[in-house]
Amino acid sequence: MSLYAIGDLHLSYQVPNKKMDKFGKVWHDHEEKFVENCRKMVSDEDTLVLVGDHTWGRKMSECEEDFKYIMSLPGKKILTRGNHDMFWDSHKTDKLNEQFAGKLQFLQGNFIPYGDYALVATKGYTFEGPFYLDSRGRIIDWDEKEAAKAEKLVEREYKRLVEAFEKAAEAGYKKYIMFLHYPPTNVLQKESCFTRLADQYKVDQVIYAHCHGEARYDDSIKGDFHGIKYSLVSGDYLKWKPQLIIQ
Repeated sequence: MSLYAIGDLHLSYQVPNKKMDKFGKVWHDHEEKFVENCRKMVSDEDTLVLVGDHTWGRKMSECEEDFKYIMSLPGKKILTRGNHDMFWDSHKTDKLNEQFAGKLQFLQGNFIPYGDYALVATKGYTFEGPFYLDSRGRIIDWDEKEAAKAEKLVEREYKRLVEAFEKAAEAGYKKYIMFLHYPPTNVLQKESCFTRLADQYKVDQVIYAHCHGEARYDDSIKGDFHGIKYSLVSGDYLKWKPQLIIQ
């Protein structure tokens, strides 16, 4: 039994005008590439965490084919919430879990047991600009109003993650894997409230997605930070091969 993760499938079976091909060769037929890799790597006894941005459908009726695709993948599927997942009302996660009981699990502001671990997740958030650059492309300033707006969203997501950790701790868990969709820090930060929370609960790993294209792959922490392993699992970054988290 193994745990895998990948993010940003951006499925568009019912909204074909949102197909991702224009963003580069790595996106061409990415749905087929991912299915093929999953069948090679993931067994029905394994668990696959899909780390946000599952579908371009804005309402459930526009996501039906995308969910059929996800449910056809091998293993147990856990979905966390991304910024483009408009079908997912953050206050109705329990209803999604009821609707897809026995088929899919939805993880947002709560936890799911995995052996000795509690898997905890929220969408997360981070300030992504506008940034103002000098002639050498270095950041010299940024939009203060947008930064202030972002901080409010960061605080909201932080509170949701705290709630998830508290629920897991109350249930007796002491080992954690933390999932965010947004990266835990932005390009200006060395740490954040999310990394400090990971430190506080001594999580084993922090898994995140959202960063697309080679220019964005190094926007946040990767590798060891304060003894915690940080991993970017955006689908294009992984070339559509799910990343092994725990074997």
